[in-house]
Amino acid sequence: MNAKAGASEAKAAVASSSRPSRQINIILRNADQEATAGYASAADHSGSLRSLPQAGPWAEWQKELDRLVGLDNIKELVYEIYALLQIMQYRSEASLQAQAHVYHMIFKGNPGTGKTTVARLLAKLFQSMGLLAKGHLVEVERADLVGEYIGHTAQKTRELVKKALGGVLFVDEAYSLARGGEKDFGKEAIDTLVKAMEDFKNQFVLILAGYTLEIETFLMTNPGLPSRFPIQMTFPDYSVDQLIQIAEGMAKDRDYTLLPQTVYKLRQLLMQEKAEAIYDFSNARFVRNVLERAIRNQAVRLLSQHPASSPGRQELMALRPEDVRGLQQ
Repeated sequence: MNAKAGASEAKAAVASSSRPSRQINIILRNADQEATAGYASAADHSGSLRSLPQAGPWAEWQKELDRLVGLDNIKELVYEIYALLQIMQYRSEASLQAQAHVYHMIFKGNPGTGKTTVARLLAKLFQSMGLLAKGHLVEVERADLVGEYIGHTAQKTRELVKKALGGVLFVDEAYSLARGGEKDFGKEAIDTLVKAMEDFKNQFVLILAGYTLEIETFLMTNPGLPSRFPIQMTFPDYSVDQLIQIAEGMAKDRDYTLLPQTVYKLRQLLMQEKAEAIYDFSNARFVRNVLERAIRNQAVRLLSQHPASSPGRQELMALRPEDVRGLQQ
């Protein structure tokens, strides 16, 4: 317990290091306080948007957001962006200045915390509001950007930027671009991305994503980087209750049901996994892998129990406790 507490304190100390005042640092999901109800009832603290419009153009986006578990603060941010774009349109129609804002972002957090899902939703929102022409998401990592010889990296990076024009370029594990030092081609990819942000201003949105500590260190390697990303969002791990809700949603989408005793076993497994994986718990990704393994285990069990006939509908749907096992078991 003491070792884990020390690791958590060290992690918090790095994350709380000073950042330029122009940045917006948004903390998503407080695992100790947050329930997983809809946003309108959850955002009830002082200074928050206590309720969002339930009619008009925003209503469709509210439906999209309601499908996400947790993420109350990101829902508020999305509404802020929507409101700003809408008011800028009104200002333009009234012959008032409507200067374009910068929407390049940093997403920080463990795997499976919704970073890619939120990026895809924002791309669609930007397209619908006229900020981006296409609203598509181009997801890349180091291997897609970094070449094998001098000049190759810049060429590959420029091609991906052009592919992302009109949409969002999402660079996962972006910190890996700075791991090789000054002579590594990853630095060339960074320089090319920074130049593209100027050359194609307001034609695409760049989102750099990755683990919190690594992203913080990455930003410190180049003093000019943080100011180019005015919106920074930290995605904490999901709580166990939220992961159970995600698991039930995944099962429902596949026409499966989790029995109460199955949920209990899954909860115990999640608590154990979260306790052992201090830095790199994979959240919804872990839930998906456990669920898919449970479905395979159920298939083997049912064929053993019904070698010559089809199981009943309820049996085909039910995932039992014995079907749920850890990934290493």
